[in-house]
Amino acid sequence: MGKTIIRLLNETVEKYGQNPYLYEARSNIEYTSLTFSEVKEMSIRFAAGLIAMGIDAGERVSLMSEGKNNWVIGELGVLHAGAVCVPLSVKLETEHDITFRINHSDSVMVLASNQQIKKLRPIKKELTTVEKYILLDADVEVEENEIHFDSVLKLGDAFLSNNPKKVKERIAYIKPDSLANISYTSGTTANPKGIMLSHNNYVCNVEQAVDHLNGIPSYFRMLLILPWDHSFGHTAGVYAFMKVGASIASVAAGKSAMEILRNVPKSLKAINPHLLMSVPALATNFRNNIESGIKKQGKMAYRLFQQGLKVAYIYNGEGHNKGRGSRALLKPIVAFYDRIIFSKIRDNFASNLEYFIGGGALLDIDLQRFFYAIGIPMYQGYGLSEASPIISANSKEFHKLGSSGKPVPRMEIMIADEDMNPLPIGEKGEIIIRGGNVMKGYWKNPEATAESIVNGWLRTEDMGYLDKDGYLYVLGRTKSLLISNDGEKFSPEGIEESIMATSKYINQCVLHNNQSPYTTALLTINREALKQHTANPTEAAEIIASELAQYLKGGSNDGLFPYRWIPSAFAVIEEPFSEKNGLINSTMKIVKHKVYERYAQEIEQLHTAQGKLHNSESNLEVFKKLLS
Repeated sequence: MGKTIIRLLNETVEKYGQNPYLYEARSNIEYTSLTFSEVKEMSIRFAAGLIAMGIDAGERVSLMSEGKNNWVIGELGVLHAGAVCVPLSVKLETEHDITFRINHSDSVMVLASNQQIKKLRPIKKELTTVEKYILLDADVEVEENEIHFDSVLKLGDAFLSNNPKKVKERIAYIKPDSLANISYTSGTTANPKGIMLSHNNYVCNVEQAVDHLNGIPSYFRMLLILPWDHSFGHTAGVYAFMKVGASIASVAAGKSAMEILRNVPKSLKAINPHLLMSVPALATNFRNNIESGIKKQGKMAYRLFQQGLKVAYIYNGEGHNKGRGSRALLKPIVAFYDRIIFSKIRDNFASNLEYFIGGGALLDIDLQRFFYAIGIPMYQGYGLSEASPIISANSKEFHKLGSSGKPVPRMEIMIADEDMNPLPIGEKGEIIIRGGNVMKGYWKNPEATAESIVNGWLRTEDMGYLDKDGYLYVLGRTKSLLISNDGEKFSPEGIEESIMATSKYINQCVLHNNQSPYTTALLTINREALKQHTANPTEAAEIIASELAQYLKGGSNDGLFPYRWIPSAFAVIEEPFSEKNGLINSTMKIVKHKVYERYAQEIEQLHTAQGKLHNSESNLEVFKKLLS
């Protein structure tokens, strides 16, 4: 039968109307909150204002803002008006990236924060379908075709007084299958695809996720650090917490993206969340900060910390077998380290924090073991925006470190061969799913829709397998596979994540093998860490070669991966892969095809006798620049 997001909100208001839903700090770190009842009321007022301004049912409204109360109220207002929200990443910078999405969606209005309207004003003439810009922040002067958010609320108040039935009629128009969002892919191609998600897509996936986690208590608070426009934060944060009557908080406001980032630690302290959502880049940053803090306490403290981790890793196993068998003997030792070290880390980090949910990209198992050891498990999940997005997740009750958890309920999942025939348990193939969380299709792109959805099955283009206990293991994208000269294929993500997680000298790693005799790597370097060790380019090359050699016979990481896929040659890249140079997308994933295109010459050079050497002329030249 299905359900709308409007109904989801109404059900929550009936049960938890006076519970705080949205926490926000507009100045300093002084948080205030809005209840579910207040959010509903403001959303209806905003919807009435939009209708008064001429918005028609089914029209599109773009939303480009950092996380804040008006982000949620704005989107809910758009939905109450029967319109469609088009959430855009605040990390979009180029004119093409912004204008394509707004024009392609035929957006007639844009909601924008004070930081984002600065990007839009110079290109208004290029945004041919936009009639009005609504400023979410009051502390910016309006210009041509602009209006403040609060002014729209006032228009709504007047409209509700004169036309009380009109808004109710518009809400009644909305059906479970009505389009709620067009969510654009993260820009790994020149023209990203617009993913059409219905009201019921969201509600279905929210209910799948909440049931899968065996519920989320209504007293829970979450600091939603991830981008709110991204499907992971959108569904698992904004709407899942709405479903259970729990609270979400935005990071304290700042005048720039960097200032907002600096406010994360203070916001963590102020909100003291019970749950956090994380992606690998964020998890790595948290770990580095924790380890840095321990090191500042002296060599003895750091040595105890390392010993505690080692014992906890053995005791915890893969999570599901924690403390089993002979591991039980380690319980009092683990308790000792927890009392003197790990509990203090938790108190300092966020004393309420029970666990993380990890998504967005594959999370290295070493990171999972680390957070499990310190008593804040990071339960890896897996999803795809086209699936609204949650497909599987580990949970407190059922988890295996290294896996992406069990599939969510009320969804079919199959591991299939190239012809979409089912494969046996344990055999690797493409992950395909079918259920109420599968998108309606791609906006204005029936050809791509037909390729992705076949007989109701969504082809994820991700490789994986299911084990005998029903846990899903995701191996990486079918299109980013390493392919050897004998045709064998291998997903590189596990090796790349492991290298980046275990080497203090290697910041970024992209592997490449397109039917070649050996695999190569493009690396960016932690220059400060390397400079502490050496200023000699030749020695630096030896160090990096030694780091990679740890995955070969006799190395500390021997046996983690097949030797044939460990890079035999590497090129050091001077400029880190970043959003600024277009090599990292808005979800912090490296855009591999762009890296391959940008550094095609370097890859080709790695297949020459001179270029294969770790101390090749080109590597030594880059090391010389980095170490100067």
